[in-house]
Amino acid sequence: MSDAPRSKPSTRNPETTALVIAAHPDDGDFGCAGYVSQLAAKGWDVHFLVCTNGAKGTEDRAMTRERLIALRQEEQREACRRMGARGVFFLDYEDGELVYSRAFLGDLVRSIRRLRPHTVLTHDPTDIIILDSFINHPDHRAAGTAALDAVYPTARDHLNFPEHLAEGLEPHKVREILLWNSNHPNFDVDITAELETKIHALSAHATQFANKQEFVEFARESWKSPDGRYLERFRRLTLAF
Repeated sequence: MSDAPRSKPSTRNPETTALVIAAHPDDGDFGCAGYVSQLAAKGWDVHFLVCTNGAKGTEDRAMTRERLIALRQEEQREACRRMGARGVFFLDYEDGELVYSRAFLGDLVRSIRRLRPHTVLTHDPTDIIILDSFINHPDHRAAGTAALDAVYPTARDHLNFPEHLAEGLEPHKVREILLWNSNHPNFDVDITAELETKIHALSAHATQFANKQEFVEFARESWKSPDGRYLERFRRLTLAF
């Protein structure tokens, strides 16, 4: 586990703190980099938690596993800098083999209790097929499911992972969840002004895009709405209690 928040709860304002929980490096950038840029510009502290080590995802036969892990983690750090996120933590579970476990759930709960976010942004784990156009990666489904369970009910109850209390980590209630890549979006964010920032952040992931120009063209079309605006679309849940 590298860079993971493990002790000393945050002293920052929970009302302006957000946590992005992503299965892989670049997932959060695809899902919400535009909105993250907006929040950062408003003074929010946005943190990224990447669940896997990024050991997969290259067509370069000469690339070693260890080198790819190091590169992808640095790419994610640079992407976070570009979008204005405060920082990124890595849990280092094996890429492509992420499964729901008590240990994984505990890591997410610890991070929520440590950072105390108002808003959690993560994968929608509900469906295997997304928008009739692609398959929801099993790592995405595992990360999204565990993130939702961490938010409710696990992070709220001191009897769940009571060992966290010894680390000074009190229960915490997240107030808002935003799920990207959802078949049931109900919350649109206009990112027209942030589109170039989003593309710039994603471009930091050089190991993932062999042809940068093709990627930029793909990106411009992916978030373009029929009325010409660029949108990030989420399934939004507000937790009132």
